Parts: sequence; C-alpha cells; structure tokens
Amino acid sequence: MEKRHIIIPLPQHDFDPTEVAVTWRILRDAGCEIDFATVDGKRGYADPLMISGQGLDPWGWIPLLNKIRLVGLFLRADHFGREAYRELEADARFLKPKRFEELAVADYDALVLPGGHAQGMKPYLENARLQNFVADFFDTCDATGQHKPIAAICHGVLLAARSISKKTNKSALYGKKTTALTWKLESSAWNLTKYLARFWDPNYYRTYLESGNEAVGYWSVEQEIKRALAKEGDFLDVPKGTQHHFLKTSGLVRDRLNNSQAAWVVRDGTYVSGRWPGDVHTFAQQFVAVLNEYYQCS
Repeated sequence: MEKRHIIIPLPQHDFDPTEVAVTWRILRDAGCEIDFATVDGKRGYADPLMISGQGLDPWGWIPLLNKIRLVGLFLRADHFGREAYRELEADARFLKPKRFEELAVADYDALVLPGGHAQGMKPYLENARLQNFVADFFDTCDATGQHKPIAAICHGVLLAARSISKKTNKSALYGKKTTALTWKLESSAWNLTKYLARFWDPNYYRTYLESGNEAVGYWSVEQEIKRALAKEGDFLDVPKGTQHHFLKTSGLVRDRLNNSQAAWVVRDGTYVSGRWPGDVHTFAQQFVAVLNEYYQCS
C-alpha cells in the first residue's frame, strides 16, 4: 500500500490509551504516516487511571493504600495497550501535534476518532471547530459518492454523531450504520464504579449524566447516537445467536491481534466503527483493509 497520511484528533487529557496507541501502532506498521491534533498544538495525555489502575479499587482514595491494586489491574488498559502507549509517547508527531484550526480535509487520506470516558473528553467532544472538520471529512466525497476512509471507536463515534453536515444539516452519521459504546457496557462499568470500585467518585465511567426527569441512560453514548441516526436500527449491537456472543458482549474479554472472537466492529462503506478498547485490534485491522481497498480503487 502506498504510504497514506492519517489524522487522529485528541483531547488534551483523558483519552483512552488503548484506542489511540494500538490503532496508531497497527496503522504505522501498515506503512501509514500518522499526525495528531489537539486544540492548542500541545501533546495530549491518556487517562492516567487507565494506565496505572491506581484509584480504581474501593480503597483508592486512601493515600499509600491506593498503591495496592486489585480491581484496578483488571479495569486498566491491558499490557498491549500500555506497551503501545509507552511507544507512542516517543513518537515525534504525537509529541508535536497540529492544532484543530490547522486541519484541512485535503491534507489527509483518512481520519481516526478515538474515545475515552473521563471528564477530560468533554472539550474534545464539544469542540465546534473539530466537529466542523469531522463533518467536512464526511461531506467530501469522490466521484462514486464515497468519502475518504473514517474510523471511530467508543466516544469517537459520539463526536462523529455531533458533527453536523453542511450538505444535509443533519448528523454526519445520518443514514450510516454504526456501533459505539453500548449502554450495556457503559452501565456495567458505571455500576461497578458506583457500588464497588470507585464509590467515592461514582460517575467516573459516565461522561454525561441525566438530570431532572430524564430517563437513566438518556445521555449514554448509545442513546445520544441513536437520536442522531436516520433510524434507531442503524445502531448495530451484537445480534443474539452470533457466534462467540458472550465473548463479544460480556466486557470481560478483549480481542487480540490474531484473535477477533471478542470483537464487534461495523463497516458501512468507507466508515468503520467499534465499541470499546476490547475491539481495537480488529477495528484497526479492518480500517487498514478499508484503506487498501479504497486507494487501490481510486
């Protein structure tokens, strides 16, 4: 594959290390050049709890005792994600990102939107300039009507859903089929936090919360994205009866470079989406396949 130039926008803080670093490594190993972008051109930082696991146990609020990790070792990024992130932190393009205001669709062959759940994600998800860039990426199509390859995972799909097309005045995902962080996965992590792991900070796993008379889950990733789609059924979760259904839906098992049994990734044309870090190897590999296919045909 001819070397392709890819852009990965990031928040300044709290992105998921696995979704960013494993995707970066797989794309790099496929021969791609990857730029990063933040709001001010300064390097971004992953959610520290996802790196260390410290603070994700019931005693995580107690000085010194919080260094003992049990639940935190399970909830943090696995060793593949942590190793990839350590490698990423030595990458010159990661350390010197572009600014959102510099981004132009014509400069890049593909776009990747990673996620994360902690509060530092909000400025990224809510940035109007970045939303405009994402919408323009979806809007810029070739003679066949296809946009350049775009991949989004977890809360990155929420950023895409909030990006409003100038052509249709609807979400960039309107008319697309997609997956993203499901309410089952989000609520399971939330309940674990509330009742056990981080009870003194019970909403750590919820980026946005309901208020007033809003139903529980109204501002979950899944429900907000569904409201942006052409129809609710365009949000695709793992159908019952699917092979390896438990592995794919339990939130207990992650995929591997050579084992996609636990993954659930959705492709719609040149758009690829995933749910959570447990999908990331398959997500990135499928995106490489889309890049190969699109640029061989264009």
